This record gives sequence, structure tokens and C-alpha cells, in this order.
Amino acid sequence: MDTSSLEATLHAAGFPVDLLTDEQRLVLGELTPEELTLLLDVKSRLDAVGPEVQAHGEIAGGALF
Repeated sequence: MDTSSLEATLHAAGFPVDLLTDEQRLVLGELTPEELTLLLDVKSRLDAVGPEVQAHGEIAGGALF
């Protein structure tokens, strides 16, 4: 996958691509298709529970449990 397609895919998934350093872009550019799929899956699952985690942070003052 070329860099622009990769960055477009990551941006569409909610990654702050424009805030990445050159080094971070290099690492992401070296991902295999399988690694990219896994990264996107993990991000999706984290986003799915994001509101629950955020609510705990606001209610419990950022306590982790």
C-alpha cells in the first residue's frame, strides 16, 4: 500500500495522521497488510468502548481500574 493510501485509511479510521512525526509515519508505512488490519481492528474495539472509558475518567477523576 502506498503512503497516501495508508494515511487515507488511517485518517478514515480516526487516527490523527496530520499530527504524526516523520518517524511514526515511517513505522506505519512499514506495516504489513495483516498488521494494518490488526491495528484497525484494535482501534475499532477501543473506540467502541471509548464512551464507557471516558465516562469513568470524568466520574472517577481519571482513576484507572
